[in-house]
Amino acid sequence: MGRVFADPLLVGRVIGDVIDSFNPSVKMKVTYNSTKLQVFNGHELFPSAVTLKPKVEVLGGDLRSFFTLVMTDPDVPGPSDPYLREHLHWVVTDIPGTTDATFAGREVVSYEIPRPNIGIHRYVFLLFKQKRRGQTPLLVLNSSSSSSSTIRDNFKSRKFAADNELGLPVAALFFNAQRETAARRRH
Repeated sequence: MGRVFADPLLVGRVIGDVIDSFNPSVKMKVTYNSTKLQVFNGHELFPSAVTLKPKVEVLGGDLRSFFTLVMTDPDVPGPSDPYLREHLHWVVTDIPGTTDATFAGREVVSYEIPRPNIGIHRYVFLLFKQKRRGQTPLLVLNSSSSSSSTIRDNFKSRKFAADNELGLPVAALFFNAQRETAARRRH
């Protein structure tokens, strides 16, 4: 709480809309396109630049630590009326504290490409420390339909963390994206 600067997670309403306030204990680095495009809180990325699964590095973990990564969009279908909040884009578990999600970890929910249609969407990466390796996540899914969009919609990061005894995140990052037009792609 003694921070003098404005926390981008607070300013961007990630704290509040998606997670509660927390104290980061490790650093997370997220890069797209073979480390050429790094995610920084609140920066805008073009959807065409984030089509491939990103590389996620845990910095500050150790050999005995394992982490769960969750990626969601809290602005579905649009930021002014996000009634499907949150949309689940990716879940990886058992990420060793000394490596990255590209080469280690167990992908529980496959990466879904961000496709914002209305307004500016936030894409949030949350990193949780697991109590032990092999801690199987309980994905409480909407069982009324087997379609992947129904399974992914109305995801709740807080509930997921509580159901899996993960506690508060140990790191978080987010980027903004909006629908690309032909004119925007040219710039």
